[in-house]
Amino acid sequence: MSNSINSVTIKRMSPEDIDGVIEIEAKAYGPHHWSKDSFLQELNNELAWYYSLFDEKGKLAAYAGTWHILEEAHITNIAVDSDYRRRGYGEALLKHILDDCYKEMIKYLTLEVRVSNKAAIGLYKKYGFTSFGIRKKYYQDNDEDAMIMWTKNIFYDEFKILFEQKSKQLEEKILINV
Repeated sequence: MSNSINSVTIKRMSPEDIDGVIEIEAKAYGPHHWSKDSFLQELNNELAWYYSLFDEKGKLAAYAGTWHILEEAHITNIAVDSDYRRRGYGEALLKHILDDCYKEMIKYLTLEVRVSNKAAIGLYKKYGFTSFGIRKKYYQDNDEDAMIMWTKNIFYDEFKILFEQKSKQLEEKILINV
């Protein structure tokens, strides 16, 4: 292994993480971000799976959330601190979400993403998500449209092969501890 490989730790989000999550949330989404209470409620929601990602020094650098409902997971958010972008941390969280979906026998993933968020759309497409339409004026802060994205059944060979390829590529640049 090369010394240039980043090392991160991903764990289930805890109440102690929330203040740092709110800092990232505010940087990522501006004044119309989720509140501390919203995140605390999500941690008590039995359908919600939230994750915190820490850098090699133990600093909270990113977070993500999903809802697991029957055979479907809905990604509620993935956000990376602006100081840590372009390092693969959002991708590491997405991989972790998919790993959990495989363990939980969840077949499909869905999400909404701002149509202007080209980096996120590119990441989701890289992992086999496709657009299934637009939610007009979805975001309240500026009435921006949201792209609705879904995966095919993640247990289909087509998806699994792509996921395995992308996971191996990610592992070449980042060590993910769980």
